[in-house]
Amino acid sequence: MSIYSSQTKYPIFRPLNAEITEIEHAGQYWRSLYYFNIYRLIVSSSLLIITWKFQFTHFGSYHFPLFLYAGLGHVLFSSVSMLFIKLRHPGFNWQLALQVSSDIVFFTIMLYASGGLQSGLGVLLLVSLAGAGLISRGRLALFFASMATIGLLLQETYSVLTVDFYSAQYSQAGLLSLAYFAVAWLAHQLAQYTLASEQLAKERGVDLANMAQVNQLVIQDIQEGVLVVDKSGNIRQRNTYAEKLLDLSPSSSKTEALRLSDHLPEIAGRLASWQGDSTINFDLLRLSHSNALVRTRFVPIQSDFRNGVVIFLEDMGRIQAQLQQLKLAALGRLTANIAHEIRNPLSAINHAAELLEEEQLTNNTNSRLVRIICDNTQRLNKIVQDVLQLNRRNISKLDVINASEFIRTFLEEFCYVEKIDRNTFLLNFSHDYLIHFDRDHLNQILWNLCRNAWRHCRKQAGSIHIELSTGPNENNIHLDIFDDGPGVDPQQLKQIFEPFFTTASSGTGLGLYIAREMCETNHASLEYIENPTGGHFRITCKITDPANE
Repeated sequence: MSIYSSQTKYPIFRPLNAEITEIEHAGQYWRSLYYFNIYRLIVSSSLLIITWKFQFTHFGSYHFPLFLYAGLGHVLFSSVSMLFIKLRHPGFNWQLALQVSSDIVFFTIMLYASGGLQSGLGVLLLVSLAGAGLISRGRLALFFASMATIGLLLQETYSVLTVDFYSAQYSQAGLLSLAYFAVAWLAHQLAQYTLASEQLAKERGVDLANMAQVNQLVIQDIQEGVLVVDKSGNIRQRNTYAEKLLDLSPSSSKTEALRLSDHLPEIAGRLASWQGDSTINFDLLRLSHSNALVRTRFVPIQSDFRNGVVIFLEDMGRIQAQLQQLKLAALGRLTANIAHEIRNPLSAINHAAELLEEEQLTNNTNSRLVRIICDNTQRLNKIVQDVLQLNRRNISKLDVINASEFIRTFLEEFCYVEKIDRNTFLLNFSHDYLIHFDRDHLNQILWNLCRNAWRHCRKQAGSIHIELSTGPNENNIHLDIFDDGPGVDPQQLKQIFEPFFTTASSGTGLGLYIAREMCETNHASLEYIENPTGGHFRITCKITDPANE
């Protein structure tokens, strides 16, 4: 049976329609025949001992010497059969046929020597027929029953002809013959059922072996360290990446049980803490073996995590390297866009300066050209400030903020600075929510979003609506900013968060991009939600539990 170890380098998938052959099950067949022959030897020896030593009256009652000779012959034949079974010659089917035939012959002789069916020896053939049918997997079972029936009827006929005052018992012989066929047929059906069960078990075994091999290939190819730990704390399986992170020596046989607490005490401590509280969040772990910074994640194998656990070790160094590559690529695109944006105002400044040099300096002309220079210089300065803000977005100081109170305070300042009527804003807060957020970041995010809302709304009382509510996940809070403007053009939805995309002539196109980056820095998100009447911006962040503060 081609069941291979999970450590096999190359899988060999066996066809599921492969038939069970005698070669594959040779050992099982011969072992069954060996035990069957031991049973025959024990039965014949027991009959001899009972009859000769204890003078049991029913056995050998008609012809005592003949009974002893037949029993002794059966013992000798069974002993010789043990030698043939060991040599496995002749073939299996021949040896089984000879042993069952010898049972029929010797038991029929002993039945005759004991006075016929009344001795009860005919029942012994039932066991032999059943055993032969099961061992041969149903083959020749009915043939052996026919031989036993013929032998039984011949014994009855010979007894009637040779024994004086013998009363023929053909009715009992017929019933016993029916029992022979019934037992043979039952053995045949059980053998067929056994064959089907063996075939199904074999197919399931191949499926499990293939699945184990596929799992092993997936585990080896995954770009994370994987440790499979049993309930006793032993490492049962690990992949190559885990060996690299943990500085474990690769072995040809990875079935060697390693104690997690002995080789990786820091991870064993985290596992014990996680088993006590599965909701705990661990900080990044610096491994002493390889100095790698990893994130640990525990997944129970079954519903009860004490039965075993899979430990994932995520290499943060590799992830940071990938992020750095993405940042460098984004920085290249950003630099090209900045150069493009700076080139236009610089051209205007250069053109204005040339005109100042060529034209006569009159008050009107001078004032207009100076205004052009100042406006474009301010625009350049705004672009530079926004670019500098991009570099500072990853630096955050998280505070516990009462969201509703912060927004009220923010609106007072915003309306005062931007000279907007406070009645333009309508607030809808159902509760006071506590969130973790950098105050400066949240202030800048709200400033950008409210300025956009003011620019596109109708500038009437209640034109801008700010709402705080919990999302489908009660651990999250939604901060929605609505306005009664036309909303974003559907063709521009995919571009609104791109850097330097703007629909305003005086804008830099970095406001929404910076706002979303700052939200991600504070473990929040910023998205645009489309509505039937337009659309609105939504900030989603986690609610802070006051009990944990």
